[in-house]
Amino acid sequence: MVVKTSISQNILRVTLGLIMIYIGIAHLSFRRIEFQAQVPRWLTSDESFVDMIVLISGYIEIIFGVLMVWGGKFKAKTGLVLGVFYVLVFPGNINQYIHEIDGLRMYSNNERFLRLLFQPVLIFWALWSTNALKFFKKN
Repeated sequence: MVVKTSISQNILRVTLGLIMIYIGIAHLSFRRIEFQAQVPRWLTSDESFVDMIVLISGYIEIIFGVLMVWGGKFKAKTGLVLGVFYVLVFPGNINQYIHEIDGLRMYSNNERFLRLLFQPVLIFWALWSTNALKFFKKN
């Protein structure tokens, strides 16, 4: 069953998809070290495992981005799983804030705190732009 979405939802879904592709590429290349600094050390202190986490999350983000741009019959499911993904990566953002880790264009705790506040916006964006909640209410 294909979920119907409005033009504004489609524009925001594709925009979020393109952002996810960009962020995924950043994980794999030009911001790789900065993303490594975000991995909470309570998760692991093994640098090669930290790097693997960053690389895997980069590939996952690219896949999410492509699926968001593509849309189709899986867009509601993609939006829901992307929302869950944003919840799962939130500890990295908290880690960056608590430990005052500079990077990803954030060099003050005010900037890092604003990023924490933006995470619910991303979750809502993923869910709303794909009509995920309405889809799952019906099923």
